[in-house]
Amino acid sequence: MLGASARRRRPAAPSPAVPFLAVLLAALLALAGCGPSGGSGHPPNGKGGRTTAGPGPKGARPNIVYVLTDDLSWDLVDYMPHVKELQKRGLTFSNYFVADTLCCPSRATILTGMYPHNTGVLSNDPPTGGFQVFNNRGDEKVTFATALQQAGYSTALMGKYLNGYETTKKQGSSRTYVPPGWSEWQVTGLGYANYNYDLNSNGALVHHGRKPGDYLNTVLQAKGVDFIRRSAQAGKPFMLEMSTFTPHEPATAAPQDAHAFAGARAPRTPGFNEADIRDKPGWLRKYPKINKRQLRKVDNAFRKRVRAVQSVDRMIGRLEEAVNASGQAANTYFVFNSDNGYHLGQHRLVEGKLTAYETDIRVPLIVAGPGVPAGRTETRFAQNTDICPTFEELGGAAPAAASADGRSLVPLLHGQNATGWRTTAFIEHRGPNFSHDDPDIPQKYGGNPPTYQAVRTANELYVEYENGEHEYYDLKRDPWELTNIWNSVPEARKAELHSLLSSYRTCRGANCRNL
Repeated sequence: MLGASARRRRPAAPSPAVPFLAVLLAALLALAGCGPSGGSGHPPNGKGGRTTAGPGPKGARPNIVYVLTDDLSWDLVDYMPHVKELQKRGLTFSNYFVADTLCCPSRATILTGMYPHNTGVLSNDPPTGGFQVFNNRGDEKVTFATALQQAGYSTALMGKYLNGYETTKKQGSSRTYVPPGWSEWQVTGLGYANYNYDLNSNGALVHHGRKPGDYLNTVLQAKGVDFIRRSAQAGKPFMLEMSTFTPHEPATAAPQDAHAFAGARAPRTPGFNEADIRDKPGWLRKYPKINKRQLRKVDNAFRKRVRAVQSVDRMIGRLEEAVNASGQAANTYFVFNSDNGYHLGQHRLVEGKLTAYETDIRVPLIVAGPGVPAGRTETRFAQNTDICPTFEELGGAAPAAASADGRSLVPLLHGQNATGWRTTAFIEHRGPNFSHDDPDIPQKYGGNPPTYQAVRTANELYVEYENGEHEYYDLKRDPWELTNIWNSVPEARKAELHSLLSSYRTCRGANCRNL
């Protein structure tokens, strides 16, 4: 197998922010199967060390504010000042990868800590995915929300849940159903436009129209601030997930941001409108170069995304102010994340996701809070399988799913000595997608690959397609994935990579963590 990994996780050293019982439960949790995970994040910022954030109040379980965005790529972070401030006072994971570059499978993995082949959520819609499959398989009973609620937390989800939560394919459609594990529920279904939606407010549908005050992120921000205030007053630890539809297409900006950043354009990286793609797989090889009209559309899409994330950035600032005002600043973790990345022009792909390329699989994960070193970058590998066990350990909760495929990132967050971290990441995707009512259906020349599995190592990307094609990039020499050199890879290395991928395809629980 590639890379060493621990056969058993050592319990994390006690943090002053966690009571003795929580530490004991965390240790039992680690031995039960939610072991550590390698994590890392990469922004354009350097490493650098400030001071370590101080511990929270003695004997108090920490709060968690989790901001999960939709289709947010690394190139948008430079336009988000509150996120950049979060980096300065926290830890940025530069090698954090998603297990699938599609919304619903990724979010199901985040909630449960399991790869898509174990959640059964392989797409956005039945019979291979979506809310219905997640619900029917009982996955809702083994999320970080159920674990934390059982441990005494007030839990809230606000914004987006899973694709298919809507009752019809109509903008703003929503259900009255509230899944287990959530103390507070402020969720809509097809809320991508950020206007004209029905918000399920704890089981009752409340309609919001097209007035400026109905803008979804504005509404959610107010509700999140109120939840923090009420939870602090009640003296209970809380877990708040702010799950935005932003910046998913159509990337609707708040009114005050509609005309900002007029000069912004998509970054012209070396892979932008790639000159020669004859080495690429068949699904991409015949894509034409992006013409001037398409380039204008690409740049316009980037501007819209930059404008849209301003409301998310302000939301983070308001939530931080609410935590500070409640006296919980020293005892609250802030986590910023995305469900998948996004490409705009790279490799001649005009706009979309779904591929195994770096633009789509590597996304922001930034954490600040008690005991987290400030202004640091963590380069060890992490995946979205790690979010669930991390939240469970932070809250001292018994694991909702002992079979979680990921590992807790708490040792990395607290700067503890950790050995045996994973050195690879696994990505799996089912395609192509031709579902016309799916909000993630690719546009023409946007990228619609067939089913594939991929492995990302420190210096390699290896992809196996179900039609027998392969991609291999030496990322040390070719970080922009310009030249597929699969045919020149030594046979022994090909065999190693194929064996590793075969093990990942069917792994479960500890078998995944030990790869």
